[in-house]
Amino acid sequence: MFSICRQTHPATGIEHAVSCCFFNNDETCLVTAGANIIKVFRLLPEGHTKEVNAAGQPVPPKMKLECLATYTLWGNVMSIEPVRCLSFGRDLLLVSFKEAKLSVLQYDPQTNNLITLSMHYFEEDDMKNGWTTHPHIPWIRVDPEARCAVMLLYGKKLAVLPFRKDLASDEGDPLEAKPLDSKKTLPTQPINRAPTLASYVIVLKDLDEKIDNILDIQFLHGYYEPTLLILYEPVRTFAGRTAVRNDTCAMCGVSLNMSARVHPVIWATAHLPFDCLRAVPVQKPLGGCLIMAVNSLIYLNQSVPPYGVSLNSIATHTTNFPLRIQEGVCVTLDGSVAAWLGEARLALSLRGGQLYVLTLLADSVRTVRSFHLDRAAASVLTTCMCVIEEDFLFLGSRLGNSLLLRVTERENRMLFSVDKPLEATVDLTVSEGDPSIVTNTAPAAPTTQQKDQSDPAAKKRRLDTISDCVATNVIEISDKDELEVYGSDIRTSTQLTSYVFEVCDSLLNICPIGDVSMGEPQLLSEEYSRQQDNPIVELVVCSGRGKNGALTVLQRTVRPQLITAFNLPGCIDMWSVFAEGTDSTREADGSHAYLILTQEDGSMVLQTGQEINEVDNSGFMTASPTIFAGNLANNKFMVQVTTVGIRLIKNGVQLQSIQLEWTAAYAATADPYLCVLSACGRALVLALREFRGKDGASSGRLAPTRQAVPHRPALLRAAVYRDLSGLFAPPEAGDSQVKGEFTGKMKGKGKNVKAEGFKPGTIYELNDEDELLYGGDQTPASMASIMLAEQSKNPGVPRRISRWWKKYLQEVKPTYWLFVLRLNGNLEIYSLPEMRLSFLVRDACAGNRILADSLESVPMPSNAVDDEELTSGGLNADAEKLKELLVVGLGHKGTRVLMLMRCSDQLMIYQAYKYPRGNLKMRFSRVNVSFPFGYRAGSLSTSDDSYEAQQLKEGVRQCRYFGNVGGYNGVFVCGPSPHFLFLTARGELRVHPLCAEHAPVVSFAPFNNTNCPNGFLFFNAKSSLRICALPTHLSYDAWWPVRKVPLRVTPHFVTYHVESKTYCLVASTHTPTTSYYKFNGEDKEKANESKGDRFPYPMQDKFSVTLFSPVSWEIIPNTRIELDEWEHVTCLKNVSLSYEGTRSGLRGYIAIGTNYNYSEDITSRGRIIIYDIIDVVPEPGQPLTKNRFKELYAKEQKGPVTALTQVLGYLISAVGQKIYIWQLKDNDLVGVAFIDTQIYVHRILAVKNLVLVADVYKSISLLRYQHQHRTLSLVSRDFRTAQIYDMEFMVDNTTLGFLVSESEGNLTLFMYQPQARESYGGQRLIRKGDYHVGQQVNAMFRIAATHAPGDVVRRHVTMFTTLDGGVGYVLPITEKMYRRLLMLQNVMNNYCCHIAGLNPRAYRTYKSARRPVGGGPARSMLDGDLVTMYTTMPNSEKLDIAKKIGTKVEEIMADLYEIDRLTAHF
Repeated sequence: MFSICRQTHPATGIEHAVSCCFFNNDETCLVTAGANIIKVFRLLPEGHTKEVNAAGQPVPPKMKLECLATYTLWGNVMSIEPVRCLSFGRDLLLVSFKEAKLSVLQYDPQTNNLITLSMHYFEEDDMKNGWTTHPHIPWIRVDPEARCAVMLLYGKKLAVLPFRKDLASDEGDPLEAKPLDSKKTLPTQPINRAPTLASYVIVLKDLDEKIDNILDIQFLHGYYEPTLLILYEPVRTFAGRTAVRNDTCAMCGVSLNMSARVHPVIWATAHLPFDCLRAVPVQKPLGGCLIMAVNSLIYLNQSVPPYGVSLNSIATHTTNFPLRIQEGVCVTLDGSVAAWLGEARLALSLRGGQLYVLTLLADSVRTVRSFHLDRAAASVLTTCMCVIEEDFLFLGSRLGNSLLLRVTERENRMLFSVDKPLEATVDLTVSEGDPSIVTNTAPAAPTTQQKDQSDPAAKKRRLDTISDCVATNVIEISDKDELEVYGSDIRTSTQLTSYVFEVCDSLLNICPIGDVSMGEPQLLSEEYSRQQDNPIVELVVCSGRGKNGALTVLQRTVRPQLITAFNLPGCIDMWSVFAEGTDSTREADGSHAYLILTQEDGSMVLQTGQEINEVDNSGFMTASPTIFAGNLANNKFMVQVTTVGIRLIKNGVQLQSIQLEWTAAYAATADPYLCVLSACGRALVLALREFRGKDGASSGRLAPTRQAVPHRPALLRAAVYRDLSGLFAPPEAGDSQVKGEFTGKMKGKGKNVKAEGFKPGTIYELNDEDELLYGGDQTPASMASIMLAEQSKNPGVPRRISRWWKKYLQEVKPTYWLFVLRLNGNLEIYSLPEMRLSFLVRDACAGNRILADSLESVPMPSNAVDDEELTSGGLNADAEKLKELLVVGLGHKGTRVLMLMRCSDQLMIYQAYKYPRGNLKMRFSRVNVSFPFGYRAGSLSTSDDSYEAQQLKEGVRQCRYFGNVGGYNGVFVCGPSPHFLFLTARGELRVHPLCAEHAPVVSFAPFNNTNCPNGFLFFNAKSSLRICALPTHLSYDAWWPVRKVPLRVTPHFVTYHVESKTYCLVASTHTPTTSYYKFNGEDKEKANESKGDRFPYPMQDKFSVTLFSPVSWEIIPNTRIELDEWEHVTCLKNVSLSYEGTRSGLRGYIAIGTNYNYSEDITSRGRIIIYDIIDVVPEPGQPLTKNRFKELYAKEQKGPVTALTQVLGYLISAVGQKIYIWQLKDNDLVGVAFIDTQIYVHRILAVKNLVLVADVYKSISLLRYQHQHRTLSLVSRDFRTAQIYDMEFMVDNTTLGFLVSESEGNLTLFMYQPQARESYGGQRLIRKGDYHVGQQVNAMFRIAATHAPGDVVRRHVTMFTTLDGGVGYVLPITEKMYRRLLMLQNVMNNYCCHIAGLNPRAYRTYKSARRPVGGGPARSMLDGDLVTMYTTMPNSEKLDIAKKIGTKVEEIMADLYEIDRLTAHF
């Protein structure tokens, strides 16, 4: 059985976050990593702010995160660290991968991608010392002064990576250097030297015999040589042995002399508490480090006595280390993360999501004399934490949505007005929609009273006098000695600073996906008929945990909400236009007034108000077909372009009519410009001029620009674009007026757009102007920027003074550009209105990854355009395929410029990005976008159309920009495979298909009307005009349209009950408990323990079963059933059982298996519970309460019930080490058959009479139930040991396979083939294929592949969801397709970009700690992620690859499209 595996929804969890200067040294970015995905975000201010903090400095405004880049790697990131690197112009990233690989990466503006500067591989056998399992994470740590980095290898060795000395020197970006001689076409580039010197390895045992079991390694601050602190546990112990062996941890400081390669131990401390977790280095001036243990916190510094506190009462009797009691605190630090907020303040997030601020209080000789812990807020369950630009704290999470918080210091004096200090904490996760302000009031007043033994009033007086006599802002004190004098007092007052955390932004996260269920979406329009062969389903998954628990609803397609529909045959195209209304209400919301429809021989104009009517005297031309209609001058004027002329209309009155001497084929506007393209390849650009008419009303005219568009060689497509991103404006141009040069400023609203400085007939030399405009070598930079740069380099000055956020708030003046694509394949960008060529790309339609400016190196004199140079280069084959060109600005304030090129065989999307060279200082890079259900281009004309109609249909724009559809802006792609492209302020391009029933879509227009606010119109295949809105209950700014329903409890299982159309959900809450059961010889008895206030009590899970309604997405009232205390639910299934009682036949029931978890001394027993969901009379005012649980059976079994399913109408259950088959008779279960199994069965699946059983440790077994003999027998099993997570059947017509997911993140495919020799006569299941997903797969399900009406073969798609938030599929394919795509995969392996030097083939190979018994990897599963990258390759490479494997490009594309079509679900 051959198959292809592909992940269609990437991992969403975040495990690592660092802040660094990723793109250049001026801008700090946030880099996050989770599973195999690295994302780069920048902070964008929401608006201006006047706030100041306690010190009187300005506070930055609230920020949003904008994603600037996403990289998918062929390996999971284990650790990531940035290295400050001034000489390269941007920081380096060190990334480590399983088991011991290290890559040095850096952003490269030439390819707009990550490049690998060096790779380090330490996986030789002599490194492993004979070990086969490697639980150690390859941590990377970087010296704070960027002298070296180290990586932990297999827990036993250290790799040291020294950096060059000149890394930190400021030489600037080598790309910024101008070439000396501008005549040379290729700039001479300085050769980049590698940033790292030769690496070497230290064996830790050589430093000190005892070093083993490393807990943490960290670099310390303030040492002359790089000094590494190693926290380790030489002889291990555990909680049960602390009575005889405790205080086992130790630490040592090692000084690294890299030139001599000697490493003396300069400092060591032993007998630290046994539960040490990690070390946190403290910054200068204090130095030293904090050791965090589960129950204590210890500050260590060389030559200073240690200071430690116990955080709860457990620490007092498990360690002999001298600890003081931290009053008023009872916390544990396991699962906590920390980040420095200042030089003596640390933000701590505990495992329950509480956010604390820890202050280190030091005296004048800089020794820490006390800690102050301060409960600040309740937040998300945090995995990683990172501070950006001092004022922002990013909490990355795998269990909930990651948050960006703004941290501001409160005034000191506000503290004393608070009565109840601890109760003012607000939960940051309650409602993600409303960013609640979290006041954090420090309980500092009581603690200081105990120290000072004085009343608060006196203390307050003292504080006031301090703040009066000491300069409030420490920066203002210039004299160092003066600071020293005031040292202790300032420290005392900082102790009372409290912090406010405010939520600025959150990133959606749906992992970990514990369980998944398919269900039918409710509240759909009637048009989505429930057809049997391709039913409409949505996915509901359990995600998150504890207070971050949620149910997530995923759909793949956009299903528009139909408002109304008309049948209008014969329409080819349509536009909606705004009109300037007389009543002010109309203008405020900007609703569409007219709808213009194009037919073969004319145009139809509809007026859209409360109803839609056809109008005659609207001023629009109706005799000839319209090819464009739109608005100019902020919707004051309407413009219509037909094949023969142009009309300008205002309020239904025609102002101007222009006859064209050629047939117009295509037109577009960018307010106030209009561009019309003829069928013969000429372009005309007109500008609107407004003036006051005779009666005083404003009027306008369209006038062609002075400079015409050069029309040789023939134009293929042209588009005008109004740029608000500021990317296109040359940065140094400023406002300097150059002789005869037009600055292109719009005076007023589009008045007098004529080039004042230009004299007709004069030819201007542009050589010297370019020097002036774009700055040669001589241009001095302004002194102010130099001063600022100096300030930001000087570490004494905080970053805040520079107000880095101001640059994002500047208003950008719009600039206007004309994009022209010619027949010879050149893309030219002209600036309007002066029509100066600013950017030229040769062979632009070839699909290259980067479109670079050919004018970058040579300033192009306008008089010396070599005619033969531009006009030669006859027809370009790629350019002939181009059907459409569209340039739009999307995202935050239009800053993301996308250029869409629709060719006859593909749709290419390019994005503009900053690049340090060339006229416009930018380039275009291709966006790797894969269309979820495949992209099929194709014209909608039929063979019986007339020539004119065919030309019209060919010219219909299929890429339609919309400004506001349901609050989103983006592009809709019409045609046989319609898609929505959204790009919001979040900055990620989302592609969502329109549901397949409507394809092909002929045309599309946004539509805003009182009856349809912010909706849209489209013509579907049946030529019916549909007026729709986007369903608002889903968020479309995600990989799949998604809705996250917060539950605030941990969801465990969910299943859909078809008869009642509800979901059954098992969830649990956990609360601290003081009681437990203990064994007293013959029975168990309950014991209560009271250990006082400072004891952290264990958490007890309490399970419950509820019904969930998919109509309102809330729990149906009064359906919650609490299970017994200590009872855990192990499985939940929707089973159809035959009922032999009062009635017969199969019926769906909810079956639950449970287990009582008391303790290891008490025998485990469980229950089987069977519920029926019945219809009852709903309570008044609560229509959802029409469903209830009815308990049919609930009895205790002989052992724990661990798995359930049905076979042939019987219930089959795993109880202890046996499997039983039961029959439901008169509300009782009667045993039918049983069999003994392995260790612990946790999954059972059945198809017909075959039962597949998964064991936690012993892999899978196949059983068969024989109905006549009523026997259950073992057919075959897998002999290996493997930890199974989940399994599912693979169905390919008549063959059955067993797909299994394992703990290492592998998928394995087994088959039962008794004829094969290696199966020992059928006793052993044969491994037919394997694949490494790289994420653990915890839930799987099957769905029939979507089939075209003529398909004979029935296949099932096996879908899987992962614990990192990914969704993917495994699809069986034919051998012919497999062989062709396998060759493609092998060639693609050499063609695709291996980021960080990772190889796709190595990544997808089966991973196992033990040598697999059945020989090497079986493969036979294709890597769908790699194969689908073929669709976004440059055309030349596509052709190359197809030639290498001896096939055609079309055949490969057809195969890939076929796979997409078979898996088009949800």
